[in-house]
Amino acid sequence: MSDEPFSSLRATADALRSGRVSAAELTDEAIHRHEERDARHRAYKLFDADGARAMAVAADRMLADGSPAPPLCGIPVSVKDLYGVDGLPTFAGTPRQLPVSWSRDAWLVGRMRAQGVVFTGKTHTVELAYGAVGMNPNWETPRNPWDARVHRIPGGSSAGAGVSLHEGSAMVALGTDTGGSIRIPASMTGVVGHKTTHGRLPTAGVVPLSHTLDTVGALTRSVEDSVWFFGAIDPSWGDPEALLSHLTARGADGMRFAVPRCGIWDDCQGDIGAVLTETFSGLERAGWNRIDADGALLDHAVDLYMTGAITGVECLAFLERDLPGWLEILHPIVGKRIAGAAAHTQNAYRKALARRESLAAAATGLFDGVDVLALPTAIVTPPPVADLEDLDRYVETNAAALHPTCPVSILGLCAVTVPVGLDRTGMPVGLQLVGPDGQDERVLAAALAVERVLGSPAERLGAPPGEA
Repeated sequence: MSDEPFSSLRATADALRSGRVSAAELTDEAIHRHEERDARHRAYKLFDADGARAMAVAADRMLADGSPAPPLCGIPVSVKDLYGVDGLPTFAGTPRQLPVSWSRDAWLVGRMRAQGVVFTGKTHTVELAYGAVGMNPNWETPRNPWDARVHRIPGGSSAGAGVSLHEGSAMVALGTDTGGSIRIPASMTGVVGHKTTHGRLPTAGVVPLSHTLDTVGALTRSVEDSVWFFGAIDPSWGDPEALLSHLTARGADGMRFAVPRCGIWDDCQGDIGAVLTETFSGLERAGWNRIDADGALLDHAVDLYMTGAITGVECLAFLERDLPGWLEILHPIVGKRIAGAAAHTQNAYRKALARRESLAAAATGLFDGVDVLALPTAIVTPPPVADLEDLDRYVETNAAALHPTCPVSILGLCAVTVPVGLDRTGMPVGLQLVGPDGQDERVLAAALAVERVLGSPAERLGAPPGEA
């Protein structure tokens, strides 16, 4: 099969609806690509070829029944192993299968199943999503495809999601984002990731990390694909063509973006910062207006997140209530950190929640006179997995990975990360565009404009080594 039907979600939907390709053919190609590349990528905890073929048959029936096919019908989709999927085991990255109640369709999975999506399997995640580098000693750590020689981290906690897109076994990769778990792997593997506004899409049926901060969404190969996916599944749209038209009409002429002065930029690796500075210059030449702004609020949000007084306490409470005995089987790299949350009293937890509400209320001021904030998505080159076997280095890298993304979560904002270049080692660099609470359309419009001005990820980055 040629790559043409795989070129975008929009093109694939058109090819499926017109009959130029069938869901069965598309699925067979996705399975072939997985079989060809799995030994190198290791994206999946469980790849379900038989289930995918059965879903493709059902999708082809839907495509042939004479009524307009749903926009995601026949599209191959990978699912992070935190989501419940009917008939598939959920491990959530832990050594033991979770109770059967976690093997029922999550809200987002069910919404996509109704559209005739083809689920290819469960991708690797960090244990209970409690980590940003993407490592999982219990099972496997997917390989970042941008280094053909060295096994580098893919970013986490949705560790296999971006890798599955490069493998070609999926065109959409479902992930979750609590402090950066969609944005970090998207940036580190050179794809697009959308951190939705908290509460915009229900998290029902997804193993929780923090009910205060958890969000669901997807990684895609382009911003246009991200818009298509969101337009297809968001209850307020349900029509990706309408959302694309809306965002295109909205345009980005005179877009005002703020580059906040904050510790994120202070700690950003020099070559990554240089790529982003060049990107800002390109946007300014295209008519965008750059504004410098005070980003001290972001630093305060980072400090609050890093205490673990919200995420750690809520994760520990979930384990004690719903998965008794699980804490003891977790790998120490995760288990000890979650157990450490017991040191926070209920009073400290309530104070942390109140502090978060106060910071989030002040976040509207970040957008005075500007449309979006511009930040790095990752501030360090993804290191080799072997380097992080040292616990101190792991903790240091985990904190660095969360630094640019966690304040967006604490402040209740939404964001899209867009690949814009390569650092000096040839690893992807992501630009994080951040919008106010509830303004997902605004950040998608900005990201779409970046892609149309500067080029798609494939045009901007090329292909990973050995996959050109």
